[in-house]
Parts: sequence; C-alpha cells; structure tokens
Amino acid sequence: MTEQIYKTDALIAEDIDAYLETHQHKTMLRFITCGSVDDGKSTLIGRLLYDSKMIFEDQLAALESDSKKMGTQGQEIDFALLVDGLAAEREQGITIDVAYRFFATEKRKFIVADTPGHEQYTRNMVTGASTADLAVILIDARKGVLTQTRRHSYLAHLLGIKHLVLAVNKMDLVNYDQQVFDDIVAEYRAFAGTIGIEDFVAIPISGFKGDNITGPSGKTPWYQGPVLLPYLESVEVNNTLNQQKPFRMPVQWVNRPNLDFRGFSGLIATGSVKPGDEIRVLPSGKTSTIGRIVTYEGDREQAFAGETVTLTLTDEIDCSRGQVITHAKAPLEVADQFESTIVWMDEEELLPGRAYWMKIGTQTVSATVAHPKYQVNVNTMEHLAAKTLDLNAIGIANITTDREIPFEAYAENRDLGGFILIDKVTNRTVAAGMIHFALRRAHNIHWQAVDISREDHALMKNQKPAVLWMTGLSGSGKSTIANIVEKKLARMNRHTFLLDGDNVRHGLNKDLGFTDADRVENIRRVGEVAKLMTDAGLIVITAFISPFREERDMVRGMMASGEFVEVFVDTPLEVAEERDVKGLYAKARAGDLKNFTGIDSPYEAPESAEIRIDTTAMTPEEAADLIIAKLIP
Repeated sequence: MTEQIYKTDALIAEDIDAYLETHQHKTMLRFITCGSVDDGKSTLIGRLLYDSKMIFEDQLAALESDSKKMGTQGQEIDFALLVDGLAAEREQGITIDVAYRFFATEKRKFIVADTPGHEQYTRNMVTGASTADLAVILIDARKGVLTQTRRHSYLAHLLGIKHLVLAVNKMDLVNYDQQVFDDIVAEYRAFAGTIGIEDFVAIPISGFKGDNITGPSGKTPWYQGPVLLPYLESVEVNNTLNQQKPFRMPVQWVNRPNLDFRGFSGLIATGSVKPGDEIRVLPSGKTSTIGRIVTYEGDREQAFAGETVTLTLTDEIDCSRGQVITHAKAPLEVADQFESTIVWMDEEELLPGRAYWMKIGTQTVSATVAHPKYQVNVNTMEHLAAKTLDLNAIGIANITTDREIPFEAYAENRDLGGFILIDKVTNRTVAAGMIHFALRRAHNIHWQAVDISREDHALMKNQKPAVLWMTGLSGSGKSTIANIVEKKLARMNRHTFLLDGDNVRHGLNKDLGFTDADRVENIRRVGEVAKLMTDAGLIVITAFISPFREERDMVRGMMASGEFVEVFVDTPLEVAEERDVKGLYAKARAGDLKNFTGIDSPYEAPESAEIRIDTTAMTPEEAADLIIAKLIP
C-alpha cells in the first residue's frame, strides 16, 4: 500500500491532469460500517483514511480548480489525532446520524457510511445501508456476537447488500488468539444461515494497530485470507452487476429546450441502451425506438447503468416524469397492490388505512398500508402479530397504490423495488420499504366463470349460507355448543360443516404454532375455507378462540353481507380456569405453556357480536337453541 501511495504522489506531482483523468474513471464502492457501540467503527474508519492517504473528494475538487502541479508535503496526518477527531464527533452526537467519509486509493474511490450502533437509531443504519454495495460488520473480539451484530446483519441482508465482511476487531486485546477468532466466526456462521446469508468474508483485524487492514499482519500468521482494504478494492460493485440486467430508466424530467427537441432525462438504473434499440414506456405500454443518447459531452453511442443521460425517441409518444423506459422485449411488471417489507422510521406509529405519499423510482403516488401480516423480531427472527408498526419496527404488510406503477422486486432492482413513505400532513419520511411481489402475480390467471353460482348451491340446499363464528377463551364451551348446534341443524335437514380449532390444527394448519403471528395465519386460512364453504351453500360452524378483533373482522369482510354471525361465548377467565378440562391453564400458570390466551397472550372480546352467550347463566342446550333461533327465525 505504501508503494501505491508513493506512485500516486509522484503522479500528482508530475502530471496533475493525468492523475485527475485516472481518478475520474475509477470505480466507486459505497460501503457501511456497523456493529454495537464501542466495537471500534470510528477507529477503523480513521485507519482506512490514514492508510489510504486521506485522498478526499473535496481535495480533488480543489486540485481540479488549480492547474498548477502540487506536491504532497504537509499532508501527513497523525493517526491518533485523526481518530481523536472522529471520536470527538461521536461524543458530540454527530454520528447519531449517518456520517459519510470520502476517500480513495490508487484503484478505487470509496464512500463509507459510519452509522450509530445504538438500537434506537436503527433507522439511521437503514439510511446508510440503502445505497451500500458492501457492509463491514464489526465485532469486538472480547465480546463476540451480540444482539446488534444480529440486528445489523439482518438489516444489511434485508436491504440487499450482497457483500458482507465480518471484521473481528481488537484482536490485539485478545493476544491475536486464533481460537477466539474461529469461535466467533463459527457462531456468526450458524446465525447467518438462519437469515439467508450464504457467504461472508471474515477477517481478524486491529483498527488501532493496523493489523490486516492494508496488508497481512505478522501477528496473525495463522490467517491466510484477504485483508480488508485490498478486498474493498477488488469486490465487484453493484453498477457492474446492474449493467448485465435488462435496460430500465425512470424518467426524471422531460427536457424540451425548444420545439425541435424533446428528450427524456434520467439515471439508468440497470442495463445499457444505444440508438436504434426498441423500447417500451410503462405503465402506458407505448413503444418506440431510441433516436439519440444526449449528454453534456455530446452524443453517445451507448450508455450504461449508473449514467445520467437524455434519450430522444423516434416517435411522439406520451412519456412523463415517473414513467419508466424499458427494453421493449423485457418490460417491467405493472401493478397496484404489493406485499412489502416495511421499516418504520417515525416516532408516530403506522396508521393502517391512512393514505401516505409513496415515492418509488422517480414517481410519487398515494398509497395505503394494510394491517401488518406480522412484525419481525430482529433479535430472534420470530414473526410476531402486529396491528401497527412503531419506531424501528420491521414488518410485512400489503400496500395498495392509487394507480398502477411499474416495479421490480427489491431483490432484483433497488431503484424500482425500494420506496419511501411520506406523511402527507407533516411531509416527514416515515418509512422505507421493499417490494416482494405484486399480489396479482400472474396476469395470465383470471377468475374462471362457472355456470352454477353460489345462489344455485344455496337454492339446491333450500337454505341461506352462513358462518356461525364462535369465539371465546379456551374452556369457554365453544366446541360443546358448536357440536350441539350442528346436531340440531342436522335434524332440521340443514347442510352444515363444523370447523373446530383443534381438529383443523391436525391437518390444514398443522404447521402453525401458537405465537400471535401463527394465530393470525390460522384464522386467515380458516376464513378462506369458510368462505369457500358458503360458496357451496353450507352453514359453517366454527369454534376458534380467535383472540384478535382484527382477524375476526377480516373474516367478516370475506363474507357476503349478513352471512357472518359472530357468537361471543362469554365465559369469565376464572370460570374457564375452574373448568380447565384439558389442564392447559394449569400448565400456563406454571410457565410450561407459552402464548396462552388469557394468561400471557391477550384476548380481545367482541364489541358488537350478533349473539352473546353467557355460559354462567345458560346451559349449552339453551345456548344452542338461542343461536338457532337467531339464525333461522
């Protein structure tokens, strides 16, 4: 590395124009440093800046404005002073936000995002990672893999960062012990596999001493892998990968300086383009051919991902800001409903159903977020039921836009799969999101019309379809009452089917547990089955705890008006515990049964059920008669 610095210094001194020309065509790597508090991020960044001779972008701008040849005398910077300065910034709270550093080596330019390690600033880490090609995950060799190690690794992977470096720092404080390093790497590898990280590079380093930063350290003869800075210089950047993908360019603005010229300007997200290429504009679907590629330096014969250009078309077709120009034979998908991961970044929680501005690519549309399907616990990777998302929460939710938009899955295209949500009133950015897929994923699949309608099925059975949805605590008597109701309806020649909570978990839902997230999915599936059965003209009787109002309302929304009858089997908790036929309450009280409704998991009683059964005041037979009387007047 020292030899490279001397060569660079000599080139600057001898021919500044040649140096600037060389520097202009270097590739750029954006990377992020993250980890727990005091893992040594600032020290490592200081070492990188110091060992790379601190060639900053603002210094280069000064060089470009001065045609005189310049030497490098007086540019030596004391490493300890540099690190002290970075540490002072941290102490002043500057790195509570993302601090960006610019430096360069002979081979490459770098932008490094220094992000805070505190859990409460997860949103800042997401901001820094959103444009990164690589993440350096720091671990203090004395502490090993921590919660923040897992959190930041998960987020880096979630945000599509392909290259991960596990930098086991402060090796000098554990006497460069190989066993310490190997144990940390083994523990991290086991965790990484659970979240889908298939590969990473682990390097034992000392940011303070400089071990394995720019060259191999004699203190770690047992380590034969890459060292940090040369690895950063050689890793493939996203722009290189993006050039191999189909052409996509979101239109930033329409350039029309005079009546004879109409161009469409923007940053090429992926692929390449040249005059004569057939293109398609989305979402309109209009097609044309590229006429010219115009830049400030003149017309180009070809342009690539990462370049900003103005394209002219051979036809006068409608194309405006927010639309996307694609290769005609490889267009984008267009949709208005998506499943997405959402990282909530605002102090005010998500309000499902509220309209937010959604900015994706160069387009801004109005969008609403449905209730989250679940929230991810980034410490344990558990899926948790959630009604909303609060600060730094990560959840999976469906999102609906007010019009169809062109997009790609975030895993394939960050520019056209990533979005932000903006509060319409305060104009604050409240969330970042990543599209998984459109809810209508296959446009060649259509609803098949049938000749025998649901009305025909009901008429053949001489009855009105209905769903008797019995909800209540475990031990409230739901299954007993449901069974009696079905027997009484059978004697009346009614066509019924009973869906019982325990029975369904032996088949359809045997893969689900009893976490809140699994309970939500359990009820969703049962609701879909019940809907199909009402389509067949049946009276469906269900007996499920179904503890959350949201899920019960969701099932109600699936049914035709008047067909969903909520039956609240209202039994006080103390009465249900006294019955405890299955011994479940005793296990829950003893701590042997987790996520048990009424004990350590909530039950949300219906607020306006069609039928309320007070099991302390009537027998199961009386309850069944009351339900049937309400169902069949």
